[in-house]
Amino acid sequence: MARPDLVCTPVRTPMIAPSILAADFARMGEACAGVLALGADMLHLDVMDGHFVPNLTMGPDMCAGLRRAFPDALLDVHLMVTDPAKFITPFAKAGADLCTFHIEAVSGKAADDLILAIRDQGMAAGLAINPGTPAEAVWPHVETVDMALVMSVNPGYAGQAFIEDVLVKTRAIRGRLRADQRLEMDGGIGPKNAQKVREAGCDVLVAASALFGAPPEARAGVIQALRG
Repeated sequence: MARPDLVCTPVRTPMIAPSILAADFARMGEACAGVLALGADMLHLDVMDGHFVPNLTMGPDMCAGLRRAFPDALLDVHLMVTDPAKFITPFAKAGADLCTFHIEAVSGKAADDLILAIRDQGMAAGLAINPGTPAEAVWPHVETVDMALVMSVNPGYAGQAFIEDVLVKTRAIRGRLRADQRLEMDGGIGPKNAQKVREAGCDVLVAASALFGAPPEARAGVIQALRG
């Protein structure tokens, strides 16, 4: 079953998901402990295979280490990989709570099967869409996932500029979601554009450079500004 923390309620506060891709890898535990203590709701793990996107990042071992260090934290795994099916079991065993894959990587019946496989492993299931992909690509599957994720940058690297045009697609996807489904946005989000993201219907905001690029003493203010 999905973690109860991810189930939407009729009135809810936006969740903030720091992307650890932008954290100092040499001080990862300290960085994650800091943002969780300041009120972050989950840790977002950007998993890249060097094929689906031109970067190679982290794997199940990072997830397992975070689970050992933070047994009560929500771990939000975003698979930017060509073959997400082979990563489902390893990340489930590593303690992931939510596992999201891309519609550009898997579609049709294979996507339906993958959503079921994620749930069978005890995780909530998410479906992501890139900036250049039409919203219609997720329509066949959007009712069956726990969360939809809209990329507001082209996936691959932290620190990119926010693509505001995706907000049109975001509103369309929000209109297809039930009250018990969340809508996440990832890429270039910071205090200056967070209100637009929330107004478009997102209730999970991923923050990378805007949060971990700020001095530790300023991060509480960033989280507060993102949440609104």
